[in-house]
Amino acid sequence: MNVQLKIKALTKLGNYLNDFIEGKHHTCDEELFKKFYDKTVQAVYTAESKNKWFTKNNVYHALNYWSNQLGSDTLHSWMNGYEHAEHINAKKIGVIMAGNIPMVGLHDLLCVYLSGHHFYGKLSGDDQILIPHLIEILSDIDTQAVAQISFSEQFLKNMDAYIGTGSQNSTRYFDYYFRNKPSIIRGNRNGAAVLTGSETAQDFEKLGQDIFTYFGLGCRSVSKLFVPEGYQFDVFFEGIYSFNEQVNHHKYANNYDYNRTVYLMGNEKLLDNNFLLLKEDKGFSSPIAVLFYEYYKDLESLNQYLQESREKLQCIVSINSQIKEAISFGTTQHPALHEYADGVDTMRFLLDLNECK
Repeated sequence: MNVQLKIKALTKLGNYLNDFIEGKHHTCDEELFKKFYDKTVQAVYTAESKNKWFTKNNVYHALNYWSNQLGSDTLHSWMNGYEHAEHINAKKIGVIMAGNIPMVGLHDLLCVYLSGHHFYGKLSGDDQILIPHLIEILSDIDTQAVAQISFSEQFLKNMDAYIGTGSQNSTRYFDYYFRNKPSIIRGNRNGAAVLTGSETAQDFEKLGQDIFTYFGLGCRSVSKLFVPEGYQFDVFFEGIYSFNEQVNHHKYANNYDYNRTVYLMGNEKLLDNNFLLLKEDKGFSSPIAVLFYEYYKDLESLNQYLQESREKLQCIVSINSQIKEAISFGTTQHPALHEYADGVDTMRFLLDLNECK
């Protein structure tokens, strides 16, 4: 099946997801909608029952993201940046998938699917329902996908290449076992925001999306603020107040209470608005319900520091144009298909494998 036909299949999947979110048949095939609507409702319910972080709102947020990405124009724009060989030297690609946010491993799967290789995925224990369900729908649209995509509960051995995402400890494990194979290995990264003091409460409401979406568990979630010396957080707290219901989620609330207790017992200085803790800290990866902050003297030295720390950062947000590579508030959880994790071009990696014997 060539790339153009696969794009058509993915577009049909995107149309289905759009109709599912709207709750009525509109753009996708009516038979497809009737066949899978109830199954998707059950998949959303089951995903949350198995992983309480995967709330219905968070799953729908992820489904909405993918419904937008799986559009014909978006997919063609992405794939037009690559040359695809007429004949594929198909390889077995082992993909160890993360499960920190709903369907986070789907991008890797789509890259393998579109590149023409064979996908062998090991699902995270935290996200075992949603991706296989979407592939069930895709396989109904493209019957050849069944032969190209499979999942395993066992460690993936004897693959031609690997893509692995996990914790820092996992990456050391991956580096050792995959050392003799072409591979992409990803560890923990986070998002950071640079504030200048000129932001409004409306700006911070957008930034709140970057902080609180998926409870801050995504590698693109903002977990660190850089603020000018003497910065006052009043407007920031005003802007993010609409996210106060986060603390009504029991797992988030447990983390908030636990971290607050630990910090107070250690006599740590905290800023607290009863649903988010702000702690001055030079680290980038803050615990759940905690946001680290750090003061800076000038933007020039901060830019240099951020560039030196890029291996720890997935993205940087700011409204100030002086911050290099910064994106807008409220956009961290909506990366384009060509914005690859850790800045490594997964599609190029896979296409280059075609030249390997």
